[in-house]
Amino acid sequence: MVDNVKLKQILDVLDQLAEDTSVPRNIRRGATDAKGRLLQADEAMDVKAASATSILDELANDPNIPLHGRTLIWNIISQLETMK
Repeated sequence: MVDNVKLKQILDVLDQLAEDTSVPRNIRRGATDAKGRLLQADEAMDVKAASATSILDELANDPNIPLHGRTLIWNIISQLETMK
């Protein structure tokens, strides 16, 4: 149950990042991709979290991402790591 609440919070932050027009388009697309991975019904949560973390890690290393976007991504990654 706690994981469902945490997952909803993560999805909400990914939505916020995907809708932030101050963030480059590829970062917004990556946030949407990570959300899609987390919503896959046919995989275990640890596999979904690892896939989303991988996508987000690439985004965090993008030189064009603004500082607030990178901070959001790091926060999401740390939340995902507690779900594995």
